[in-house]
Amino acid sequence: MSSTGRVGRPKASSRETLAEAACELFLEQGFEATSIADITSRAGVSRSSFFNYFASKSDILWSGLDERIRALELALAAEAAGGAESETDAVADVRAATMALGADFAPDSLALAIVNAGAMGLVEELEREAAVRRSRIGRAVAERLSRGGADRLHADVAGGAWGSAVIAAIEAWARNGAGRTSLVGFLSRAAAAAAEIALRPAAGSVRQLRVVVRAADFDDALAFYRDVVGMPQSEAYEAEGGARVAILDAGRATLELSNPAQVAYIDRVETDGVDSDPIRLALEVDDTSGTVKRLVDGGAAVEASARETPWRSLNARLRGAADLQLTIFQELGPE
Repeated sequence: MSSTGRVGRPKASSRETLAEAACELFLEQGFEATSIADITSRAGVSRSSFFNYFASKSDILWSGLDERIRALELALAAEAAGGAESETDAVADVRAATMALGADFAPDSLALAIVNAGAMGLVEELEREAAVRRSRIGRAVAERLSRGGADRLHADVAGGAWGSAVIAAIEAWARNGAGRTSLVGFLSRAAAAAAEIALRPAAGSVRQLRVVVRAADFDDALAFYRDVVGMPQSEAYEAEGGARVAILDAGRATLELSNPAQVAYIDRVETDGVDSDPIRLALEVDDTSGTVKRLVDGGAAVEASARETPWRSLNARLRGAADLQLTIFQELGPE
């Protein structure tokens, strides 16, 4: 196809050629008045070639950033799948993924559009599309922080702050002359502000939840929960008369209170008729099936095999050492 645009424009389609043509037209006649046909005609390529690179006019502006947001999402999901040791680790992962998003980010059509939003008729379009990217980043960050042990409400709030920080940094970078400085510097400043969001609510009067269990066969119970289940020993003491106690770290502690109707409902969903003990321990893991196999090999008995619940978790019911009833659950996340 011969070009009907500027003399000397390459006839071969490319992302850069199309983006340049689109931005010229947005400046000349506005975003809404510019059609895809106008862009391909100016670029000297076919309509089908346009869709080899972009899904829409808006995608011309956002595709470069979208690729980096996708990389951030994948990086944070991979870190979460590996198992977070603490909120500090999760925040460090979020900061690293955010800095990676800005690495070698060259000025592109998005930066040009931010600076010339009024002239291009893009003010509302940019606001609308920026909100979508804030939300994507926020969801990825919140999920990572939540998997790191953060309270879900505060993880969502912090995720929103990180999403806003990234978009604000990009806008500041563009307005301050994207070609004159690195995006990473602006992201670093914005990340410092986002990281100030506390992940947990203010502490109440209870500092720790500890479940105290009488274990007749102490050594077997200790080996099962410490070595098989995977709860590191944080403290241990001995006293006269052979008294022994070991305190094991079980991660974040919560107290779930259920009325009889709820307990009966959970038993129907989670088992084939197994009744809950008055106190049942629920342990969140990364892999229910693998954990169940490991616990059974270590001496646990299966009371109900793994099954997906209506609230998107994979649950199994076991009888562990010291006659404790255990629910092993894996959060599956949104469909």
